[in-house]
Amino acid sequence: MSLSQKELIAKIQDIEWDDFEAKASRTQLPADTWRTVSAFSNTSGGWILFGVAQHGKNFEIEGIENGEKIENDFLTTIRNKDKFNHVLHCEAKKLNVDGKLLLAFYIPSSELKPIWFNTPKNTFIRSGSGDQQANDLEISAIYRDQAFGSQSEKPIGETSFEDINPGSFASYRKRVREENPGFFANDYDDETFCRVTGITKKGRLTYGGLLMFGRFDIVREHCPNFWVDYLEIPGTSYSDATVRYSYRMPELDNLWEYYRALIQRLRLHVDAAPFTTGPDGFSPDDESQLYALREGLVNLESHTDYFAPMHPTIRIFDNRIEFQNPGRFVRGLEHLRNTISSSPRNPNILKLFRYAKLSENAGYGINKIYSWERYTGEKVEFATDIMSTTVTYWRPKVGTTVKRVENSSAVSKETNLRTNPRTNPAKRKERGPELRTKMIRIMKATPTITRQELANLCGVNIAGIKYHLRILKDEMGIHWQGSSIKGHWVLPE
Repeated sequence: MSLSQKELIAKIQDIEWDDFEAKASRTQLPADTWRTVSAFSNTSGGWILFGVAQHGKNFEIEGIENGEKIENDFLTTIRNKDKFNHVLHCEAKKLNVDGKLLLAFYIPSSELKPIWFNTPKNTFIRSGSGDQQANDLEISAIYRDQAFGSQSEKPIGETSFEDINPGSFASYRKRVREENPGFFANDYDDETFCRVTGITKKGRLTYGGLLMFGRFDIVREHCPNFWVDYLEIPGTSYSDATVRYSYRMPELDNLWEYYRALIQRLRLHVDAAPFTTGPDGFSPDDESQLYALREGLVNLESHTDYFAPMHPTIRIFDNRIEFQNPGRFVRGLEHLRNTISSSPRNPNILKLFRYAKLSENAGYGINKIYSWERYTGEKVEFATDIMSTTVTYWRPKVGTTVKRVENSSAVSKETNLRTNPRTNPAKRKERGPELRTKMIRIMKATPTITRQELANLCGVNIAGIKYHLRILKDEMGIHWQGSSIKGHWVLPE
C-alpha cells in the first residue's frame, strides 16, 4: 500500500487513524514498537511513522537523528525469527519535512496470524488508534480465521479498474466530496483515488473494492455466493406471518448499491426517521432510530464472510429487526458495551464507509447500535458462534411498527375509520401531508411498488392511496410510467 509523502503527512491530521501510528524516536526505536508491529500484522495493517511526537490530539514533527541505525534495527528485528514467530516484510519510506528526517514503514496484515514477539502472550491487535494485548479467546479466534482482516485487501488476478460499476463509483465519490470535503484524495483522478484508498492494488481490484463497487457479473465470478437477502415478514415469526414475506429485495450489483437501497428501505420501519436528504438521497447524521440501524447495516457489510456458503440476511418482523452475517464477531460479547472495538473482517470496506462519513470513527459504531435502546426503550441483542453473528433490534410495541396486511378486506373497520381521511374528516388535514410524505419515501425506496403494496405499507385502503396519488400528481407531477407489470414511479429530482 504505497502512499506519497503528501498523503502520509495528511494522515497525521486525519481523525481516522486506526491504520496509522506516529512515534517519537530521535535516537532509537521506542519500546512499544513491536506491539504496534504485532497489532497491525494481526488486524488490517498500517503505517508506523517514526520522528513524530504526539501530544494529546496534536502532533509535532521532531525528526530523527540516526536514520540509518533506526532503519537497520527495525528491518533486522522484524525479519528475525528469534524475535517474531514469522519473518515479516514491510514497505519503507524516507521523508524529509522542513529539513527533518522521518522514517515510515507499512506493515501489511499477515496471512500467518497470529503474529507475536518473544512469547505468544505478546500477541496484539489494533483497537481504535491503540494496541491491545489479545486475550486467549482472541488468540484462538485468530488461529481459526487465518485470513481475517486480510482477504478483502488481496488483489484479484485478471481484474482492473474497468470492472467497477461506473454508476456506483460516481455516486460514492460524490458522497465523499459532499460529506467529507477535507478528505485528502478528493481531487485525485478516479484511478489514483482507487489506488490510495485500497480499492485497487497494483492495477487490480482488491476483494474489498470488488465487493463494494464491482459489476454484477464480475462480483459473482469471484464471490459466487454474494447476495444480501432482505425480507419483510408480516408477523412476529415465519409461522404466524400471513404470507411468507411482503417484500423481498432483488439482487443488486455490489455492496454500495445494497447500502443505498437498504438504508432507504429501513427508513420505512422506524419512527422519526428524517426525510430531509442531500443531493444523493441520504439523510444527514442525526440522533434517530435510523442512525442506529445504519450502524448495524455498515457492521453487517463490513463483518460478513463473503466466502461462506450462507448469505448475510436482514429480516424485518413486526416485533424486531434482525441483521445476521456469516462469520463470528471478533471480540467476546462481554466486551461490547465497555470497550472500543475496531477489528472488522473486511477493514478496507469499513474504511470506505468511513471516508463517506457513513460509519462512526474507529470502534464507536457499537455505541451507535446500542443507542437504539435509548431511542426506543427496547433492547439490542448480539449473538455469535463459529458460523454467524446476529444483531437483533427489538421494536417498540406502539409507535414504530408498520402494520402490514395483504389486501384491503383485511383492514379492520376500526383501523379504516381511524386512518382513512374520507371516513374521518377530522384527520384529513392532519394525516394528508404526513401520509403523502411517507408515500414519497416508499416510492423512492421502491420505484416499482404497486398501489396495493403502497396501501398495505401505509395502513390505508386502495381508494385512499388513489386519492393521495391524484394530489401528488397534481402538485408534484408524480406518475406511473410503463406497463402495469414492468413500470415504475417517476418522481421529481
